[in-house]
Amino acid sequence: MRRSRLVGFLTSVLLAAGAALTGAATAQAAPAPAAAAAAGGYVALGDSYSSGVGAGSYLSSSGDCKRSTKAYPYLWAAAHSPSSFDFTACSGARTGDVLAGQLGPLGSSTSLVSISIGGNDAGFADVMTTCVLQSDSSCLSRIATARAYVDQTLPGNLDAVYSAIRNKAPNAHVVVIGYPRFYKLGTSCIGLSETKRKAINDASDLLNTTIAKRAADHGFTFGDVRPPFTGHEICSGSSWLHSVNWLNIGESYHPTAAGQSGGYLPVLNSAA
Repeated sequence: MRRSRLVGFLTSVLLAAGAALTGAATAQAAPAPAAAAAAGGYVALGDSYSSGVGAGSYLSSSGDCKRSTKAYPYLWAAAHSPSSFDFTACSGARTGDVLAGQLGPLGSSTSLVSISIGGNDAGFADVMTTCVLQSDSSCLSRIATARAYVDQTLPGNLDAVYSAIRNKAPNAHVVVIGYPRFYKLGTSCIGLSETKRKAINDASDLLNTTIAKRAADHGFTFGDVRPPFTGHEICSGSSWLHSVNWLNIGESYHPTAAGQSGGYLPVLNSAA
């Protein structure tokens, strides 16, 4: 009786060990998320933060869309070699532009989609122009208008884009990437007042919160770039964002090449 119990015990231990080893082998055989995403096609949608405005090295074929070889979608595709790569993000794009002109490459074989969108809908460029050129009160008033838009109108626009993406790419993992905070606060900095800088940062937080909520409601992953940009805001002394560039105004308040590779790319790598 004792011998049969011992045999039974040893048998159960061996079976458990075998199951554990089999499970470990299975886990090791499963592809990493990035490898799984690269197994199909990758489509990069969105606005200038995805096209790479501010990073330089623009593809001549992209024209005014200013798609950069230093933008995070291009860097990700170069590193992971997806079966296909379509880069349709475009400078100045709003949600309606994505719906009208960027979704063509999506299909059942698309395994990864990335997108940043919503800042232009909320009037980002006009907000920054007002805050740079006008008074604190004018800046705060313009930001209040933008915040109202983000609260009341932007969610429906985002829903339309996200639903269209899911309908056209039913098998894709979709990563919705947000926007950085623009300014380091509590430090001496030439340019905008602390009041303006804080209001701009707070508005960026609201925009990110709204985008993240709509993305989650559609089952998409939100990629938050605020953590990697912390310490690299304008006024930090090590900025990954252009301040006002009077020689190339379109690059103002956009990520540098370092911001794309050090801020945006790691977020996509983690989320993909």
